[in-house]
Amino acid sequence: MTVVSRKLTSVGLAAVLSAASVAAMADVMVGGAAMLPSKDIIDNAVNSKDHTTLVAAVKAAGLVDTLKGPGPFTVFAPTNAAFAALPAGTVDALLKPENKAMLTNVLTYHVVAGQWDAAAVRKMIMDGKGSAMIKTVSGGTLTAKSAGGKVVLTDEKGGAATVTIADVVQSNGVIHVIDKVLLPK
Repeated sequence: MTVVSRKLTSVGLAAVLSAASVAAMADVMVGGAAMLPSKDIIDNAVNSKDHTTLVAAVKAAGLVDTLKGPGPFTVFAPTNAAFAALPAGTVDALLKPENKAMLTNVLTYHVVAGQWDAAAVRKMIMDGKGSAMIKTVSGGTLTAKSAGGKVVLTDEKGGAATVTIADVVQSNGVIHVIDKVLLPK
């Protein structure tokens, strides 16, 4: 298994992707809104109708300034449907001020230092002979595998999320939309 510890800079990203691929990413639509590579993670996320719960959680955790920072960050962004699939009351409980530390831990478990596009993640999986261990900003680990041509992330509790939209390039990183909320230990 490969452990992610290096950063892929924007210069490295350009080497991995062709100019046509980068240009095509500018037209990525998420939640009915164009995701512009000139905007940061927060400025794009607030426009996605599919990520209102994530944006509310990021605000409640006080992570807006961090995710507007220079990064680069790779964010595995759960949709509203992913949050809705959690047990009843989970999101409301996490958004309470007294649970800010727990919420922060859950959110930073979806963030990886560096800019990891889908090609780089797939290469790590290949290099790891079918799986790659990815360290998150929270200090936890995600396991990445390929299934049916898609990247599947497994959390430390055994829950799995599939990347449904990859390579949403931001000025300070990249977002990969996922269909489940990943949970740390």
